[in-house]
Amino acid sequence: MVNQKYLEKAEVLVEALPYIQRFNRKVIVVKYGGSAMIDEELKENVIKDVVMLKLCGFKPIIVHGGGKEISRWVGKIGMEPHFVNGLRVTDEDTMEVAEMVLNKVNKELVSLVEQLGIRAVGISGKDGGLLQVEKKYSDGEDIGYVGDIRHVDPKILYDLLDKDFLPIVCPIGIDSGYHSYNINADDAASAIAKAMKAEKLAFLSDIEGVYRDIDDPDSLISELTVGEAQELIDDGIVKGGMIPKLKNCITAIGEGVSRVHILDGRIPHCLLLEIYTNKGIGTAIIGNRDERFDTEA
Repeated sequence: MVNQKYLEKAEVLVEALPYIQRFNRKVIVVKYGGSAMIDEELKENVIKDVVMLKLCGFKPIIVHGGGKEISRWVGKIGMEPHFVNGLRVTDEDTMEVAEMVLNKVNKELVSLVEQLGIRAVGISGKDGGLLQVEKKYSDGEDIGYVGDIRHVDPKILYDLLDKDFLPIVCPIGIDSGYHSYNINADDAASAIAKAMKAEKLAFLSDIEGVYRDIDDPDSLISELTVGEAQELIDDGIVKGGMIPKLKNCITAIGEGVSRVHILDGRIPHCLLLEIYTNKGIGTAIIGNRDERFDTEA
């Protein structure tokens, strides 16, 4: 008799089949950040997930953050990080450190992907004019070299995908004067997903998803329309950092992304569990007119 655990493994593979068929050759943008960038085991799990997505037919693009690592290096050289309304004040010296650190993180991720037999290319938003920005202000206050994306030129990403590379993007952009600017990684991932009309955009962070009551772990919402997401914002049910994240989800859906996922990157293999199983583990945001799928991730 066949061992039960092997049967269960076979059932998992069969369950994934319709999703593999549906998403073959589709673009998925994965925003990678939070604790999963610090913990080495979690980091390896995320990269394995993205490589698996590619081998199963997806065209993945990783957009990574690095705020915790930037703060660590700013402290190492005796500088004090400053934030205004949750945004890092980025003077010229801090910008120089941020760009060096983000490029270091970028190449580490490239190495992890290459070790798994997939060709990867690490770029910043400066390469090929990918992310063109203008200066961002926080409630009218000058916060330095922090950029608002005004245009995305995705040609370099299409070229890399066509050559079967896995692009890994760090969120540094340029303005009209070719100065470097730090960009919020969520904003960068959302803008890239919109420009490429991605099938999926996945945000990996340190929260399980969207809750109706942040103090009640059983109130996790598996699926939201953009209208319902906007109501959660308007009614004050979601707060803090979830507000800009949900706003990014709403605008991404409005500009052609088919589905957006908010996932806890601390959960091993969260990407595979959300996308290739009947019952996802995070929150999926869909268009108001899209059909809800009780059996879809």
